[in-house]
Amino acid sequence: MTTSPTPGPEGALVPAQDVSVIMLAYGVEEFLGDAVAAVLASEGIDVHLVLVDNGCTSDAVRTLPEDPRLRVLRPAENLGFSGGVNYGALEATSEHLAFVNSDAIVAPDALRILVDEVDVPGRGIVSACVRLADKPDLVNSVGNPIHVLGLSWAGGMDEPVADHQVPREIASATGACLVVTAEHWRALGGFPDDFFAYVEDLEVSWRTWQQGLSVHYVPAAVADHHYEFSRSPLKMYLVERNRLLFVLTGYGTRLLALLALPLLAFEVAIFLIALKEGWWRQKVKGWGWILRNTRWVRERRRLVQSTRTVPDKQLVHRLTDTFDPAQFPLPAGGGLVQGVLKAYWRVVRRFV
Repeated sequence: MTTSPTPGPEGALVPAQDVSVIMLAYGVEEFLGDAVAAVLASEGIDVHLVLVDNGCTSDAVRTLPEDPRLRVLRPAENLGFSGGVNYGALEATSEHLAFVNSDAIVAPDALRILVDEVDVPGRGIVSACVRLADKPDLVNSVGNPIHVLGLSWAGGMDEPVADHQVPREIASATGACLVVTAEHWRALGGFPDDFFAYVEDLEVSWRTWQQGLSVHYVPAAVADHHYEFSRSPLKMYLVERNRLLFVLTGYGTRLLALLALPLLAFEVAIFLIALKEGWWRQKVKGWGWILRNTRWVRERRRLVQSTRTVPDKQLVHRLTDTFDPAQFPLPAGGGLVQGVLKAYWRVVRRFV
C-alpha cells in the first residue's frame, strides 16, 4: 500500500520515504503477478514500480491489475538484465532505487528496511536476506563472495536462515533484491550494458567498494526467491565472458599482474571442464568477444580505474581464495590445485 505522511515533531507532517523499484519481465514469468503485488503491498514506504518488458512470452504483463504506481516500459529489443535495469532506472523518479527479480516476493517491510539502511552514511548498496521460496528456512543468498579469479556464487546457499541473522559487510550484493541511492547509481554509471546478464551485481558491488562506500547484508529485509539454477549454453557463455571482463577492467594493474599466472592456468582448467561438459564452444565464444572488443575493454578499464578512490591493497581482504564445494565441486586433483592457489595468494597479496 502507499503510505501517507506521518506526524513528526510538534505534529508536522513528515513525507514518507519513497523508492523506485525496477523489475524486468522476460519469458513465461510464472511468478510476475505475485512479485508485482508484493512490491505494491510494501508498507511504510511509497513505491513506484517500473516494469521493463524485455520480451514476456505469456500474458503475465498484459494481465497485471492497473495501478497508478506501476509503469510498464517496452524497449524495442531484449536489453538483457544489465541494459533492462539501466533502461528502467532512467525513468525512476525516487531518491532510492530497488532492483527486485520478477520471481522474488518481498516481505511487506523489506523495501522500507533496505531504504533506511542504505541511507546510513558510508553505505553504497544494501542487500536483502534472499530465501528459497519453496524452503523459506533455507538461504538462497546472504551476499555473494568474490573469488580472486573473478568467480562468484550465491553466498550461504542452502544454509539455515537462522544462522545468518547478523547484519554485516559483504563483498557483493545479490541482484535479486538490493537497494541503492539514485545518487550512487548515477556515480556508478549503472551496469555495463555490454554484460547483458550475469556478474553485473558483482561488478557494481566491487566498484562501490572502490569508490569508498560499503556493501551490506541486511537480514531483517526478507525476500523469497523462486530460484532455479541452470547451466544453459547462453548462461555459461555470459558468466565466463563477464567474469573475465570484470577481472580485466576492475582489478588494478599490480593485482592483475600478480594474478596473471593463476588466471591463465584457470582458463586452461575451465576450458577442459567445458570440453567435458559440452559447452566449450561457448567458452571459446567468450574469448572471441573479448578479442574483437579490446577497445571497449581498454576504455572500460580506463573509466573504472579513473573513478576509483580506494586502492586494491585496501580491498583484497574482501576476496576469497576458497571455492564453495557445494556450488563448485572440484574435479579429481582439484583440492591440490586449490591448495596451491591459496598458498600462492597468501604470498602475493602482500605485494598488492
